[in-house]
Amino acid sequence: MSDHYQTLGVERDASQQDIKRAYNRLARELHPDHNPSAEAEERFKQVNHAYDVLSSADKRSAYDRGDVGGPGGANMGFDFGDIFSQFFGGGGQRQGPIPRRQPGQDSLLRLNLTLDEVMFGVHKEVRVQTAVLCETCNGSCVAEGTREEQCDICGGSGHVQRQMRSLLGNVVTTQPCQSCRGHGTTIPHPCPGCDGHGRVRSEQVIPVDVPAGVDTGLRIQMPGKGEVGEAGGPAGTLHLEVNVKHHDVFSRDGDDILGTLEVSLPDAMLGVSSRIDALDGPVDVTVKAGVMAGDIITVADRGVTKLRGSGRGDLRLAVQLMTPQRLDHKTEALVKDLRKRLGSSSPQLSKFQQGLFARLRDRFFG
Repeated sequence: MSDHYQTLGVERDASQQDIKRAYNRLARELHPDHNPSAEAEERFKQVNHAYDVLSSADKRSAYDRGDVGGPGGANMGFDFGDIFSQFFGGGGQRQGPIPRRQPGQDSLLRLNLTLDEVMFGVHKEVRVQTAVLCETCNGSCVAEGTREEQCDICGGSGHVQRQMRSLLGNVVTTQPCQSCRGHGTTIPHPCPGCDGHGRVRSEQVIPVDVPAGVDTGLRIQMPGKGEVGEAGGPAGTLHLEVNVKHHDVFSRDGDDILGTLEVSLPDAMLGVSSRIDALDGPVDVTVKAGVMAGDIITVADRGVTKLRGSGRGDLRLAVQLMTPQRLDHKTEALVKDLRKRLGSSSPQLSKFQQGLFARLRDRFFG
């Protein structure tokens, strides 16, 4: 039997936050939507089972003692409180039945957004397969007109004791009752809608208001929108991990929008004004005479709305000079005449210009 701590990749003294973080990471990696292999599916089931045990204080405590479900098996956990009670008349407090109603697990879902959607925020409706409250029994787990009954094996305690002879005398061991699975009660007539679980699997459409300025990797938390727990326990949290899709024309640098502005040689020499289509509508751009390749033209307040604070980033356009590939005879003569008028020399190296390379870096890698 696998070790639940090893399955999640955490130490035995890991905190609940560490366990939840490890589960979220593995669930995202192994989820059938992202990894459809049979091996990943089997590991996904193991990870979910391990998290189901370790995320519950009662189940984790029983597991650490070596009770059923633990790596040591059912007979490895000795109740030292009962041992002390046998020899000295004292001992620890006996554990009660395990509540049938348990908190639900968190869910993780990728939320794909376009660059223009994150500029101002957007309202989305996401579809998720999750566990919801059973409408037939409203989470009671029992068929209509029936109820849970006290377990006649453990008498409602949820645990049974066994005596074993040893060199020290009689040793008492305590383990969860197999008849009621430690709950202290049984369900003779389970609800036909959920088979006695108090919850069912269903596809849900969940509305979400995505704030402006979110970026890839950010998670939007929606408490109470995760999976409903066993026996109608409180729902966990739905985590929506943002993924901003690639745009063919624009890219993003923080709150700024980056783009490339193609400028012809005559317009670069003489200057020109033009209207272009930005992500949020038309914008007027002025190219000054003598602009160089790699120069940055900035249009203020036409970038992404800031996630924190107020205002917007800028639209930054890197100039790319467009050199004609073919010239007719008349145009070629005009260009030659222009070269004579302006003067020309062979290409040569010039003094290193830090600003030029910074602009090119922003242009290609920003």
